[in-house]
Amino acid sequence: MPRSTVFKRRPCHRMFTLGHSPHRFLIALVATLFLSACEKVSGPAPARGPVEVAVVQIKAADVTLSTELPGRTSAYRIAEVRPQVGGIIAKRLFVEGSEVKAGDGLYQIASELFLAEVNRAAAAQLRAEATLSAAVLKTNRYEDLIGKKMISQEDYDDAQAALRAARANVAVAKAEREIAAINLQYSLIKAPISGRIGSSFVTDGALVEAEQEEVLAVIRQLDPLYVDITQSSKELLAMKRQMASGQLVQSAIGGTVIRLALEDGSEYAHPGSLQFSEVSVDQSTGAVTLRATVPNPDTLLLPGMFVRARLEQGIKKSAILAPQQAITFEYSGSAVAMVVGGDNKVERRLVKTGRAIGDQWLVLDGLKAGDKLVIGGLQKVRHGAAVTTVAFTADADKGAH
Repeated sequence: MPRSTVFKRRPCHRMFTLGHSPHRFLIALVATLFLSACEKVSGPAPARGPVEVAVVQIKAADVTLSTELPGRTSAYRIAEVRPQVGGIIAKRLFVEGSEVKAGDGLYQIASELFLAEVNRAAAAQLRAEATLSAAVLKTNRYEDLIGKKMISQEDYDDAQAALRAARANVAVAKAEREIAAINLQYSLIKAPISGRIGSSFVTDGALVEAEQEEVLAVIRQLDPLYVDITQSSKELLAMKRQMASGQLVQSAIGGTVIRLALEDGSEYAHPGSLQFSEVSVDQSTGAVTLRATVPNPDTLLLPGMFVRARLEQGIKKSAILAPQQAITFEYSGSAVAMVVGGDNKVERRLVKTGRAIGDQWLVLDGLKAGDKLVIGGLQKVRHGAAVTTVAFTADADKGAH
């Protein structure tokens, strides 16, 4: 083999010492720094201290439980206006859609015939009274004559009978006159209740009959207003059981206050009160109807409107509430809370939650008063981890995240 093609293996340290080229010196320096960095990276990791988390301490307190239920408004009173005498409608006396008061005239039926009946009844009464006067005088004379034996007993008895008949005729005449006067009054159809009257179903000139089936108009009293609320029988049973066990304490049903939310989401300004609950369950829906009254001075509410009613069910003694952000839910639906124990280690607990009350859960099982619940830094801890705790505030929560 030619000498120019033979290479000899040389030690590494001699490779960097051969010659005085600045490039070789630079390469040696870079290699030294690289090896030093590798030694630092491969060294042992520093020990990590306990994680800081924000906690809240659970407290037991009496909580007023309320529920929101669907409902419909209905008029407090409804009166269907019908005529009590027959005749021709001479004039309508109200404005459709206006407020009317009890006793206000609504329709005027032509009254000439009724006035004539009153006059005829008055004349009949005068005639009957005149006949009675004559019968009284005749009876008085016969009483003197019968004592002197100047008339027979039969004549005297006939005079007494005529007197009684005359008195009866006067009574009948008075009654007929009163009936005629009442019919004359009924020719003016009046509002039976105060409220808002709807549209008129008849016009001037229409023929109406006494006690007909067709209504002339409908009046609805809108202040106050009824609200019919539906509650499932299951919820009602659960509430009664809680009340029986002492978990719920409720005031008299007449004092239960309700508040309404309207269809646009706004809250109605005037609170109402619950009046009674139905005594049977609707077989088709399995619901019980509750009825409440609500003031409606501005007539903002109208019959048939859909509302949501929030009413107090009772007071739960020593209730446990937990912030919603401190409770997480697994894919299975189980609710989980992280609790810091006395040794500052985190314990994972399964809890049972009830209804939401504001931004908190009502906890039925799994937590007790005095527990320290992790609310800030949940994503940093797991079961058994050691932590340090700080009281939860909005600022602490931001720092824990």
